Amino acid sequence: QVQLVESGGGLVQPGGSLRLSCAASSNIFIFYNMAWYRQAPGNQRELVATITKGGSTLYADSVKGRFTISRDNTNSTVYLQMNTLKPDDTAVYYCNGDQWWGQGTQVTVSS
Repeated sequence: QVQLVESGGGLVQPGGSLRLSCAASSNIFIFYNMAWYRQAPGNQRELVATITKGGSTLYADSVKGRFTISRDNTNSTVYLQMNTLKPDDTAVYYCNGDQWWGQGTQVTVSS
């Protein structure tokens, strides 16, 4: 059983930045591709970014050039650096690895 715990969400003004973290409870983390998803009220959960075991990344078109996903296999942690945030980025952000999901962290972009 692997637990994923997100942190780093909060309230930020448009144009601001946040860094989300997702800590895995087990070092089997290194064997999995990881991803960040988000879900805004009334919307379906959508994929934001993925990172493979080897570090290759993919991004949703809506966040390309603004968000960066990275991972630290030594500490079993995946990050999402979010820059130039927009109100449309407001959502609950979830960390995912294989069958496991975190509990989510709220990101609110508002002036």
